[in-house]
Amino acid sequence: MAQAFIAEQLFDGEQLHRNVALTIDGGKVVALGGEPAANAVRLCGLLAPGLIDVQVNGGGGALFNNDPSVNALGKMSSAHARFGTTGFMPTLITDEVAVMQKAADAVAAALKEGVPGVIGVHFEGPHLSVPKKGTHEEKFIRPLSEEELAIFAREDLGLKMVTLAPENVAPEDIEKLVSLDVKVCLGHSNADGKTAAAAVAAGATGFTHLYNAMSPLHSRDPGMVGTALISDGCWCGLIADGHHVSPEAMTLAIKAKPRGKIMLVTDAMSLVGSEEKSFPLFDRIVTRQGDKLTSTTGELAGSHLDMIGAVRNTHNWCGVELTEALRMAGLYPAQFLGTEAGRIGEGAQADLILLDDELQVQKTWINGQEVFTA
Repeated sequence: MAQAFIAEQLFDGEQLHRNVALTIDGGKVVALGGEPAANAVRLCGLLAPGLIDVQVNGGGGALFNNDPSVNALGKMSSAHARFGTTGFMPTLITDEVAVMQKAADAVAAALKEGVPGVIGVHFEGPHLSVPKKGTHEEKFIRPLSEEELAIFAREDLGLKMVTLAPENVAPEDIEKLVSLDVKVCLGHSNADGKTAAAAVAAGATGFTHLYNAMSPLHSRDPGMVGTALISDGCWCGLIADGHHVSPEAMTLAIKAKPRGKIMLVTDAMSLVGSEEKSFPLFDRIVTRQGDKLTSTTGELAGSHLDMIGAVRNTHNWCGVELTEALRMAGLYPAQFLGTEAGRIGEGAQADLILLDDELQVQKTWINGQEVFTA
């Protein structure tokens, strides 16, 4: 059944418009502009493209590593939809092959069943650097083998991402992953600039949570951070929570990278959209204090950030225009993934969010279906 609206303000992914008519039908935007329908509902606030998060470990009380199931993905979807996420890459951190296989099966089933918002899978590890492992479990870090390649080669997983350390995965293996339609990101790495650059030349197109768990920029070697900043063709994820990256470091990255190559991510854990204060992660407990997550072993363990919060922080802390901050959370991740999302236009999938003046999410639509109302 068609739904007709008049948006008080509408950001289409490129430009801002006022008092625009919009019609949704069959999960698509079928009309934009022109005379509004007689039964059009007025939307007060800012209507914008839905947000896309390429790094989501959990939400709604579910952590994908602890529960690699369709049920957990549904909980994650519902939790993050409250904060404007209409497309996300469920993220499995370093774990056993059997858990990776269960996660892949869950994503394939979720895509088949149409779980809202699930668009693929992100394997963050297990082919990482022990010195830069962060909260990842050292005993599961290992070289790339045929078992993992068989998972990465699956064609029923939607969009596919792998984060790896280039000092531990050869350029020819990166080329093989790219040939399997895997988006290769570099992260959790102590590589020097030359090694990182070779991985980029082999086809890596992203850097996972810039600055965090990677070799820093030095005067005599760019390291991972410097290579990320000077690799104009690569996208960099930023966890804009004020704990992983300072506002000043965020501003530097935004200024250094070409426009369109910084994408906001949450690295969210299970507590987002939940009243719980802690959760188990392997043999540790992760506890929330305010909006900071800390493991019993002392390190940051993911974040309590949501996507619209990342937009607000980038806009308020770094002076980035709101429309650009929205692109960093929608259009640019879509471009990294190679999809047509992140825009509102005729023929586009109706993934939309309605924001109030405080940049709080009032409504979320995924594939034309209203999945959240404040």
